[in-house]
Amino acid sequence: MSALFSIPLNALRAIEIVARRGSLAPAAEELGVTMGAVSQHVRRAEERLGMELFERTPSGLVPLPALKQALPQLTAGFAALQDGLTTLKGSDEGVLNLTVGGVFASRWLIWRINKFTSLHPDIEVRLTVTAQMIDLSRPDMDCGIRFGLGKWPGVTATMIGGQAFQPVCAPPVAQQLKTPADLLHVPMIRDQTTMLSWDLWLDAAGLARDGLPPGPTYSDPSLAFDAAISEQGVLMAVDMMSADPVSDGRLVRPFELPVSGPHGYWLAIAKGRREPRKTRLFREWLEAEVPASVRGYVYQSRG
Repeated sequence: MSALFSIPLNALRAIEIVARRGSLAPAAEELGVTMGAVSQHVRRAEERLGMELFERTPSGLVPLPALKQALPQLTAGFAALQDGLTTLKGSDEGVLNLTVGGVFASRWLIWRINKFTSLHPDIEVRLTVTAQMIDLSRPDMDCGIRFGLGKWPGVTATMIGGQAFQPVCAPPVAQQLKTPADLLHVPMIRDQTTMLSWDLWLDAAGLARDGLPPGPTYSDPSLAFDAAISEQGVLMAVDMMSADPVSDGRLVRPFELPVSGPHGYWLAIAKGRREPRKTRLFREWLEAEVPASVRGYVYQSRG
């Protein structure tokens, strides 16, 4: 037997998770053991291999070059094992386990998910709504929708939209905004979590990057949206997320001057994992529904 297969499967899984996530805690949570047990797995594997796998640093465990080179194969291997187990016991094609962030869930998906389930009544969608980056290689998670650059380790990501953004505000606030320069006289709503660049938009509008007035600050992006709707000021928002309140008149885009940035919404699955029918159908639905929503087709039964 080779030295590789003399290492227990749980130890290999612990090494793979720690290498991807940079700490012992995620591996301990997924494997249902203590962090001390994960540390023992790693140490004993290093002893059997006769080499160190990680550099121990104050900020966490950093995979050394040999492990870094082998990590994609380990990740793909465990994804293939999971697929094999699913096939063996019978795939639950009737349940799609999806993780999304709060803004995407509350401002876009919740108003449209019935369209997907109407098209595919045999598929039940189970949402995990969290701002945390859930490990998509978990057996109880099929895919996720994430906002960012699409370059997450251990993930294959497909862009679905959301790159265009611009200021929005309630109609009474918009009455004060005849030109972009009028932004200097109304409050700016700050979303502490945003990845959107005011500087990029100000450049497009021909305004200086400094000088915008202060306004209310929120650490929850959903509350920042509500602040804009309740006339507290101007918010920079992704067109995809503001489409519904703009369509029904709760918000307006005072300048109709969108810009596109590098960030967007991505459908993400664990690297190496096959795309089952339920995930493929959901991806295809997103590819059709997202452009329609940006054009302003809203879910009419909201009341």
